[in-house]
Amino acid sequence: MPEDLNNMYRVRGHVKWFDPAKGYGFVVSDEGGPDILLHVNVLRNFGQSSVADGAGIEIMTHRTDRGVQAVEVISVDPPARADTMMLADFAELDPVEIAAAPLVAARVKWFDKGKGFGFANVFGRGEDVFLHIEVLRRSGLADLQPGEALAMRVIDGQRGRMAAQVMAWEAAMDD
Repeated sequence: MPEDLNNMYRVRGHVKWFDPAKGYGFVVSDEGGPDILLHVNVLRNFGQSSVADGAGIEIMTHRTDRGVQAVEVISVDPPARADTMMLADFAELDPVEIAAAPLVAARVKWFDKGKGFGFANVFGRGEDVFLHIEVLRRSGLADLQPGEALAMRVIDGQRGRMAAQVMAWEAAMDD
């Protein structure tokens, strides 16, 4: 962390790419300029372990002798996707209905990015909830780690309970 934080700047941009396995990625500012390093620890302080490529992001940055780095994540917006495939489970649902579903606290049981799905366990219940990669992408996430705390809006899908929206628990507290 830089010693002198007097030269911090608020930047709005999008995630160029982020690799949770490497522990970092880069943000491109809407105003142009050099790529901005986004370290996983900065993202974790926001309550997420990953962020989707193309997601909108607002960050506080600081210029160091090694380049511009994010020091705080302020907000993350899901990537705009015109080509987003609609899951059959959501085809009949009104987005207002999904948004009206209560947020429930859950912890990731497992998630396999390669397979494109996983499960989370709802706190205080024996209920497992299906997590699909497209729901993560629409929620601005790219991957999940076992044990990660989440807030989810859960619906009854064609194959059982499934997450319709996923967010970091800390981000949900502001909702």
